[in-house]
Parts: sequence; C-alpha cells; structure tokens
Amino acid sequence: MIAGNAIITLFLIVAVAAGYLLYIGKQRFDAAGPLQEDKVVAIPRGSGIRDIADLLTKDGVIDQPWVFIGGVLVLKAHEGLKAGEYQFKAHSSLNDVVTTLSDGKVVIHQIGIPEGLTSEQVVARLMDNDVLTGNIDEVPAEGSLLPDTYNFSRGMTRAQLIQHMQQAQQRLVKEIWARRAADLPIKTPEQLVILASLIEKETGKPDERTRIAAVFVNRLKQRMRLQSDPTIIYGLVGGKGTLGRPIMKSEIDQPTAYNTYQIDGLPPGPITNPGRAALEAAANPARTRDLYFVADGTGGHVFAETYEQHQKNVAHLRQVENTKDTSVYKPAAETPAHAADTTSPPPAPPPPAHHPKRKRRAKPAQ
Repeated sequence: MIAGNAIITLFLIVAVAAGYLLYIGKQRFDAAGPLQEDKVVAIPRGSGIRDIADLLTKDGVIDQPWVFIGGVLVLKAHEGLKAGEYQFKAHSSLNDVVTTLSDGKVVIHQIGIPEGLTSEQVVARLMDNDVLTGNIDEVPAEGSLLPDTYNFSRGMTRAQLIQHMQQAQQRLVKEIWARRAADLPIKTPEQLVILASLIEKETGKPDERTRIAAVFVNRLKQRMRLQSDPTIIYGLVGGKGTLGRPIMKSEIDQPTAYNTYQIDGLPPGPITNPGRAALEAAANPARTRDLYFVADGTGGHVFAETYEQHQKNVAHLRQVENTKDTSVYKPAAETPAHAADTTSPPPAPPPPAHHPKRKRRAKPAQ
C-alpha cells in the first residue's frame, strides 16, 4: 500500500508539473513575439524544425526556439511546415509563426508585362527581375506571350513563368477566335494574332483600336497593302522593337519579309505581343468604310474613307506640326519618312494599294 501510494503521489506530481509546463508553454506560445516590425524571411527547401527555429531566432522573429519546436510537435505541424518566402507581422506570436508556415502563406511578387513589348523585350524584363530564377534558353515566338500582371512566389523559374504566359495567351486567343466576326478576311487564330499585333503597335488609345482594326480589315478585303509603319521597323530591327529615330524614306522602299509597304496582305508573323484589347479589336473591328488614318498631332488619329479626305487630314497635321518646335534627326542624304509625301504630289487617281498613312511616327515600344 505504501508503494502504491507513493506511485500515485508521484504520478500526481508529474501530472501537475506537466500541466503547469503546458500552461506556461501555452502562454509563451501565444504571447507577442520580439519582432519590432514586419519582416520577410526565406525558409530554404529541406529545412528541418531545428533549422527553421535557428533561422527564425537569428532573424529576430522568435526568441524561444525550444518553445517553438515544442509547439510544432504538440500541434503535429512538423510535416506541414513549407519552404518559401514568408512575411511575419510585428510581434507575431509563436502560434502565429507556426500557422503562417503551416498554411504556406508565402509572399506573392508581381511582374507587369505591358502590351506592345516584343518577346525579346519581355525576356529582358524577366532577366532583370532578381526574384525569378533560372535562365531562358531561347526567346519565345513573337506574339506567343500574353501581356498582363503576373503573380509568382520566390523560387519560380523564368521558364515556368514564360510557360504560364504562353498558356494564358493560347486560352485567350481560343476564346476570342470563337466569337470573331463572321466576315473577317483572316482564316486562322495565328492570323488573328498577327493582325492584333499591328493594331497594338499603331495605337495606345483604347477607343481607337476597333477603328484601326477596321482600316486594316477593309484594306485586306480590297486587297490593298496595309502599309503599317511598325512593320517597317520590325523588318529592320526585329525583336529590338524600336529604331530610336524616325523611319527614313529609303526604308519604306527597302524590301523585308515584314514591310507591308512592299508585301501584300499580313506579314509572316506578329510584330509584338498583343494584349486582350487588341485581340478583341482584331476579332470584332468597327463597322466603318475607313481606309486611311493619320496622326492628329495630339496623340490620336483621324480617319478617312477616301484618299482625298486623307490628304486634307495630312495637310492639317502638317499645319499642327509646323506650329511646334520639332527638331528631329535628319541625315544629309535623306529625310525621315514622316515627311516623305510632301516632296511630290500623289498619283491621280491613286492606285488602290497607295496608302500615305505614314504621316506620323510609328508608336515606339512601351
């Protein structure tokens, strides 16, 4: 009996002590932590409980690593702790820290890919981002990337993000192609992307896209050359995106696979990565008979159905430009294409393919 009472007494003492320790541990587990301000900590892959506790202690997130370890074990959360980049709020308790790690609430980063960038320019932007990892083995096909703002966590590779952008573009093109206008003079989703890329480079004004699209569609239907300035630039510099100067008269006549002053129909591929709005405009252009457009001197364009009205619009643009101090680089041998049509009168009547739209500078890459 004496031995039995001793065992019971010892058991009670142990139970009371354990309960007291649990009570104290719970208080410490829920108490405010030492962190003075929000902090981001990266937990490497393959880290064990002790490794994580040491890292959090070193970074000042916690100051009781053994209580942290004990809490993780009691909560059976050790298998749920995930590697990644985490933001811990100021004075986060040990409980808060374990919950954040267990829930995988990693820091989300963003990267914006604006409309009008070539694939080469997109790759350069991704390479400049120091959160993404890995190299890009080759520049993706032009027009295959969807401009948008993308969320990602630390550890994502650049190749993974490019794949995500390509999949998003494929889904969007498929969706828009399914509800295109029935009378479009283009036959494939690939041609839709090409047309959208021209629209993207011609204007950045949302309310003009469908009307720019209408000009190109009307010209395709009438077998007129598209005569789009950005195609000259792409034919000369490809994915670099910009000449860095006005187009020269000689470059209009310089044959390239993309120069729509020299080739019939669409160029062989996109000249940029078009966004949703440009794709929508290409699939459902405005219902107009416009065949021409020219800059209005204020960042927009004016449109015309006839060559004669277009010439009046061009003359008005000249008047606007002459009132401004527009000092541009002019090599001695030639003048920029921006001023080319003022040097000689147009043929009368003009052939259907003639389109002196080049009375404005091509929109530079964004």
